[in-house]
Amino acid sequence: MFNYTCLNPIADVGLKLFSKDYKKVDKVEEAEAVLVRSCAMHDMELPESLLAVARAGAGVNNIPLDKCAEQGIVVFNTPGANANGVKELVLAGMLYASRDIFGGVEWILDNQDDETIAKRAEKQKKKFAGHEISGKKLGVIGLGAIGVLVANAAQHLGMEVYGYDPYISVNAAWNLSHNIKHISNVEEIYKNCDFITIHVPLLDSTKKMIDKDAIAMMKPNAVLLNFARDLLVDEEAVVDALNNDKLGKYISDFPNETTAGAKNCIVTPHLGASTSESEDNCAMMAVRELRDFIENGNIVHSVNFPDCSMGSCDSEGRISILHRNNKGMIAQYTTVLKDADVNVSDLTNKGKGDYAYSLIDVDSKLDEDVLEKLRAIDGVLRVRRVK
Repeated sequence: MFNYTCLNPIADVGLKLFSKDYKKVDKVEEAEAVLVRSCAMHDMELPESLLAVARAGAGVNNIPLDKCAEQGIVVFNTPGANANGVKELVLAGMLYASRDIFGGVEWILDNQDDETIAKRAEKQKKKFAGHEISGKKLGVIGLGAIGVLVANAAQHLGMEVYGYDPYISVNAAWNLSHNIKHISNVEEIYKNCDFITIHVPLLDSTKKMIDKDAIAMMKPNAVLLNFARDLLVDEEAVVDALNNDKLGKYISDFPNETTAGAKNCIVTPHLGASTSESEDNCAMMAVRELRDFIENGNIVHSVNFPDCSMGSCDSEGRISILHRNNKGMIAQYTTVLKDADVNVSDLTNKGKGDYAYSLIDVDSKLDEDVLEKLRAIDGVLRVRRVK
């Protein structure tokens, strides 16, 4: 029996994917697995029993990744599960920026008791006139799951789309429409595009990547959209540019004291993935990731350890070893197993930065003393008998 806990509400359609071998508990201290959305985990004490954390969403800045790695806790996220919901809100953001829909709706509400509202509306509507997005240039910075969907959808709406991502994956490249202009210098987007939308992860290298200098290259009527993370943008520089008519509009999904109510800022209350479909998709994907790891030892979509999979566990025994990405680790493992007269039938090892992961299938059951010898090897973070 494995225990899991939820730090935030998780869609039932996902939790129902747990088998009868899993039990929901209230406390992290009692759990082998954690499901989380936005709950901050940085100050939490993580028990030795905890094997994995699954974030039902893409961003993981609320999870202490290094701390988890050092304790041999695998952190998963669910890339792409909420991509369509975010894509649709980005498209809505472009439309809101182009047409004064909010102003028109507010005028209707302010004049709802006027018996001549229909006639007056015909005269007032020119105040809320805008522009069409068809034919405009859109720059998409980051061509991951969301960026590709935004780029393809905008192209179908008649926009001229430019995509920038020096690290685009093979899968994303295959899914990207051949009509998208893939450029190698992001400054081309800053200088030429009418709309600019950012879809990159928040890292030390991307924090405030849209800064004063980047904004200075943009057209004075350009629209900047941020549905990724607020810290990707220097929002004080954005507000300054808006106040000085050096930027058209800023559309953000992250309300804060800098942007809320600022001139030409349209801010939504973090609605990007707030659809029932997105929440369901994230929950199901997160649960499947946890089950595959716990039951088979496979890692898929981890953010602090390498992805590593050997399919379903059909051998007599399987060991998973989370360890530092040091030289000679595999040789030490096989030596311990050889000395214990254990035959290795299959083995895979993957590295990612400072950390690595090994899965080993063996032809016989392993005694606890063999596992202890593996744990004693310098650089090993966690050894688990999967089967």
